[in-house]
Amino acid sequence: MSDQSEEEQEAQPEKEKPVNEMDLLKEQVKQEQDKYFRALADMENSRKRMQKEKHDMTRFAVENVINEFLAPLDNFENALSFTHQTSEETQNWAKGFEMILTQFKDILASHKVIPFQSEGLKFDPHLHEVIEMEETEKHEEGTIIQEFVRGYKCGDRILRPARVKVAKAFAKDEDKKGEDKN
Repeated sequence: MSDQSEEEQEAQPEKEKPVNEMDLLKEQVKQEQDKYFRALADMENSRKRMQKEKHDMTRFAVENVINEFLAPLDNFENALSFTHQTSEETQNWAKGFEMILTQFKDILASHKVIPFQSEGLKFDPHLHEVIEMEETEKHEEGTIIQEFVRGYKCGDRILRPARVKVAKAFAKDEDKKGEDKN
């Protein structure tokens, strides 16, 4: 009997061995599948990131080119604003140029580039650049009195801040007296 029990004992590990080997192989397959799915997810994430970067680069390039055209466009618009003081023949020419200006503005609008008004609003450092400050009692402090150069947005991004004159409160008499003594 001892022979049989030894044989049975030897046979049992052999039976357990394939089961353990099978479990090991299953575990290896599971790990390899895991690695495969992670690599697949990494590849998909990389593809999406590269697509987004390409889209952002294209958008920034277009915005930079558009930004370079804003100053000449302003000059064109300013020049046309004086045509009402010219001869009838010049005014007829100006109508044609106004149509061209409208086409430029339509192109900007098609790229979601829009001007924003600033006069009468409160100064916002994200939207405005102060060129001049004026002491006045007519307007509340921090109110934009005049817009020298119009600002433009593209969606939520500011392409060019508006250049403005901002109202400032008069200095107090006491402050002036202290300055006079020095």
